[in-house]
Amino acid sequence: MYEDKTLVCRDCKQEFVFTAGEQEFYAEKGFENEPARCPACRAARKQRNGERRMYKVICSACGIETEVPFNPSLDRPVYCRSCYQNRSQD
Repeated sequence: MYEDKTLVCRDCKQEFVFTAGEQEFYAEKGFENEPARCPACRAARKQRNGERRMYKVICSACGIETEVPFNPSLDRPVYCRSCYQNRSQD
């Protein structure tokens, strides 16, 4: 049976409890490793990962300024959403 465990967060170094219920959930999902971060640091990390950096570019087809979620290389064309959709329908 599972018992509550006290772990130390990798990020903030604070102790947190890995409850018996959480351990059971991890086992049901097939997770083999215990959590390395406390719930607050896990939530902050998820929120941070949800934010995307956007890059300003000029559309290669129509010439308007737009933003894309990747760092474009100079040797390939980059399109705004509208031009990209029109190209994929051809």
